[in-house]
Amino acid sequence: MTKYSFDENEGFKKGKEVWFEMRGPKVAEAAMEQAAQHEMTRDLRQYLFEHCFAAVWARPGLERATRSIITISVLTALGRTEELKSHIRMGINNGLTREELKEIFLHVGIYAGVPTAVAAVRAAMEEFTALDKAKG
Repeated sequence: MTKYSFDENEGFKKGKEVWFEMRGPKVAEAAMEQAAQHEMTRDLRQYLFEHCFAAVWARPGLERATRSIITISVLTALGRTEELKSHIRMGINNGLTREELKEIFLHVGIYAGVPTAVAAVRAAMEEFTALDKAKG
């Protein structure tokens, strides 16, 4: 049972829909439940749904796979490996292949530095292992 409820306005609903599609319903529902347990995390999730996933990810003009490539590239360049891990999974759910992810990391590594590519590849390998394990 959640401790804090969300304000399920139109932006929230649209962002939640996009995010659930990209994360997968099981993982997304668990994260929603966890976020609702604390006022701070609930408010952050609210903000992200409205301003990130509804206002940006749901926009026309770029396919989700393209948005994933951009997001993964930026997170790699910034060295944000924890956030990168969830976007690797979302990128796969948006149609990216492991081969394409490898190419993204190689490409970003040239422009943002080899250590960023190494960290991104390590994060991807962790996610691939978890995905493969979940498949059985």
